[in-house]
Amino acid sequence: MTAPIIEVDGLTKSYGGKRGINEVSFDVAEGEVFGFLGPNGAGKTTTIRLLMALIRADGGRARIAALDCWEKALEIKRLIGYVPGEPALDRNLTGGQILEYFANLRGGVDRAYLKKLIERLDLDTGRKFRQYSTGNKRKVVLIQAFMHRPRLLILDEPTSGLDPLNQQEFDGMVKEARDEGRTVFLSSHVLSEVEKTCTRVGIIREGRLVKVGGIHELMDIKRYEITIAFAKPVPADAFARLEGVVEVEALSNGSAVRLAIQGAADAVIKEAAQYPVVSLTSYEPSLEDIFLRYYERDDQAPKEAARV
Repeated sequence: MTAPIIEVDGLTKSYGGKRGINEVSFDVAEGEVFGFLGPNGAGKTTTIRLLMALIRADGGRARIAALDCWEKALEIKRLIGYVPGEPALDRNLTGGQILEYFANLRGGVDRAYLKKLIERLDLDTGRKFRQYSTGNKRKVVLIQAFMHRPRLLILDEPTSGLDPLNQQEFDGMVKEARDEGRTVFLSSHVLSEVEKTCTRVGIIREGRLVKVGGIHELMDIKRYEITIAFAKPVPADAFARLEGVVEVEALSNGSAVRLAIQGAADAVIKEAAQYPVVSLTSYEPSLEDIFLRYYERDDQAPKEAARV
């Protein structure tokens, strides 16, 4: 097994009455894309700030490339490309000036690669940072994180504010980094985003890590709804027996059904095709909704997740 580049053991941070994180433990192998999933306020950003030595832990330990994150912060930052959740850069500098500053800070970068990233994300580098939209501000911090081809990328909600085309470009950038043997640690509250790029995930809820495993294990919690309207009443029971269907509700006097599905919808689509379909809509609940349902049987989240 590849040696871990990130090692987190019992990491704890308290903000007094406000939620922090409690005894979080996980490893990230060199060269993998690791998704860090959780609703807003779950503890994702706190964990990342501890890895970046922006705040100090109350307990536990975090190491990157076998170096203590707090004691060897400077050495570690040379290995990392970092995207903060809320970028705070000089509002009066242009995007180009900001990228030039970070390039010089890194001791120089491959100018052809930097130009390629700017073109891929379609960034106007001549405008001042204060004039950028949220999406363009995000492009600036993404480019500065990737442009020196770091050994490790730590990305906090990296696609926030990006349009679909730029999200697609970002996915490609992550996959290229992975193919080059670099490591990506990506936090998100969007389940579908993590599914596209990550090989393993850690799920955090209310400051505690509750699950670590392969991307296929997301099927354990991914449940979505499909509503199908028909031209005439249909037997709802015909859908209840299908693989992946966990709930069925008849609507409009039997002329429509609302289905809760866990897994592939193939069997549902094939069954629906036997009747005259008027419309079909699909809804993916928020991660917060999924967590509430997934843990509703528990009085509280598990105190500890097994190290994988």
